[in-house]
Amino acid sequence: MSLTLADIQSAHDAIRDATILTPTVRANRLSLHLGIDLYLKLENLQHTNAFKARGALAKLLTLTDAQKSAGVIACSAGNHAQGLAYHAQRLGIAATIVMPKGTPFNKVQRTEELGARVILHGTGFDDSVAFTNDLAASDGLTFVHPFDDPIVAAGQGTVALEMLDQQPDLDVIVVPIGGGGLIAGMAVAAKGIKPDVQVIGAQAHLFDAVKAEFDGSDTHFDGATLAEGIAVRAPSAANVAVIRDTVDHVYSVSEAAIEDAVFDLLSNEKLVVEGAPGAGLAVIKEHLDELRGKKVGLVICGGNIDSRLLSTLILRGLVRDGRISRLTFEIDDTPGQLSTISRIIGEAGANVIEVIHQRMMQSVSLKQAELDVVIEARDAHHVRKIVTALRDAGFRLRCDVDGV
Repeated sequence: MSLTLADIQSAHDAIRDATILTPTVRANRLSLHLGIDLYLKLENLQHTNAFKARGALAKLLTLTDAQKSAGVIACSAGNHAQGLAYHAQRLGIAATIVMPKGTPFNKVQRTEELGARVILHGTGFDDSVAFTNDLAASDGLTFVHPFDDPIVAAGQGTVALEMLDQQPDLDVIVVPIGGGGLIAGMAVAAKGIKPDVQVIGAQAHLFDAVKAEFDGSDTHFDGATLAEGIAVRAPSAANVAVIRDTVDHVYSVSEAAIEDAVFDLLSNEKLVVEGAPGAGLAVIKEHLDELRGKKVGLVICGGNIDSRLLSTLILRGLVRDGRISRLTFEIDDTPGQLSTISRIIGEAGANVIEVIHQRMMQSVSLKQAELDVVIEARDAHHVRKIVTALRDAGFRLRCDVDGV
């Protein structure tokens, strides 16, 4: 793939007026907590809430009149589908999007609301893309690939042009990697403008194909990932070649680390993000020793996370922080026990949010009962103080907070 700084600058000139110049902001609380100077490029504020709209528009603007009249087609269950549908509708170009069967209804609906015709086919991207190519050939449609296209990659690379214009003294840029189009474009742009800037790629451990090719390691394809936007088994060979030439490191992170990072961005910076930028922040957190003293930029590449998934993630994060915890008591089945427990918890400054009082489904003796009390506290240290007060009052209990 031929991709140059001039290509990316031309793409930026072409798409500038129809894309949002998203801000690059300092992450004040995360910078304080992590001990680095962290800046976030907020592509979750881009059209359709993801960077993919850039590359899709760049490609659409290169079509001939005949290609525009015939229409375009893409295979995507996520951000590329919506980005292409948005700009195709705006430009009066018919768009067909092939999505795997089982794609959540809300994603199908959002894509259709943007004017695209949606066809459900196959069980995953590999199945769907073969069908998409066949349909493109039979109907005379132009296939707009989500990442294996130099024009699309050039459009994505415009993110780096803006980041370095907004924060010229960045030392490091961290970019999530799926098929490789975003980091290939951004690395070419960043190194072309500032050759000494470091570019680091971030992958989910469960979909680490680019990392495997980059450093000769084994892949770990095994299960679903929260970072579904970068869950690519077969990245573009052309993008991988660019990555080898321009990217300094590629790291992968666990699902637990990605989940923690998404929660960190929400709780510390009040940003709703999907899993891919979570992978980027997780990489930063795991390599702080090499990043201390540097200005680090992270691409918040998308904010399209399912609301039900987000609600569960928030609750799990509150549990990990000790802000919600469960206390399990073995109490005498006599009047006044729950009242006393509630009073001690309230006097300690916590709130009871759920009580489950078991008499039948339990292993304790007949004249005892098991009581689960879910409380809301300030943090894990606060929970420890509450547990100590309860034990001092003579109650036997277990707690799901580590070390309590």
